[in-house]
Amino acid sequence: MSVLLLRLAGPLQAWGSAARFVRRTTENAPTKSGVLGLLAAAQGRERDADLSDLAALRYGVRIDQPGTRMRDFQTAHHFDTDKAMPLSERFYLADAVFVAAVEGEPEIVERLDAAVRAPVWLPYLGRRSCPPSAPLDLGVREDADLATALAEVPWQASEWYRARYGTPRELPLLLDSAPGEAPDQSFRDAPITFDPRHRRYALRGVVASRVPNPSADRAPGGVPGDVPGDVPEAGEPAGVPDQRPGTAADHDPTSALGAV
Repeated sequence: MSVLLLRLAGPLQAWGSAARFVRRTTENAPTKSGVLGLLAAAQGRERDADLSDLAALRYGVRIDQPGTRMRDFQTAHHFDTDKAMPLSERFYLADAVFVAAVEGEPEIVERLDAAVRAPVWLPYLGRRSCPPSAPLDLGVREDADLATALAEVPWQASEWYRARYGTPRELPLLLDSAPGEAPDQSFRDAPITFDPRHRRYALRGVVASRVPNPSADRAPGGVPGDVPGDVPEAGEPAGVPDQRPGTAADHDPTSALGAV
């Protein structure tokens, strides 16, 4: 098997598995349906195209920088009638960084890698208003398994985050549960079709664990493991390292753009 690795980082991300109507929530980490949608768009697939080959890929994600949950309360009026539209709220993860990966047959993974490098439709991080701040592709690991590839890729946290919080010794890992393995949580997050007329998702089991941080012994600054708020387990609220007034955003949110 081969593994395609993606760095998902941007000022805002939104990964909903149960978002409906006027309340659009986000999970603590990228969903499988969201990442497969990104890959399908990169290949130029239409929304009603067959997804069976993508759905068969094994999926996992490592939380390198948990980010801060933000709530956007929206009001709007109809353009023509000026009638008030329903109040809505949308949730985002700000300043989060993840490493997502899919495992599958080498031919499929190679085609996805080529598509991510030259996408037909531009990628976004769960919602069209959330563009990535840097190229996504971290390359392909050949003859590798999903957990090993995710454990070995260097820590991707931003420089400001490393300087402020140091380097945790371990990073949270969320993987598709294997056949016969009891999941820690289940989400309706395995896409069957993205057809807007009848979108369908099956349940996906997720197993949570932690892996050693590959950069724990050489990152500058801070005390290893000294991360206020720490990173969340699956299902917990996103980590909020520092909520003191005046300290939550004293960094440049576009600093990652320099890496392009």
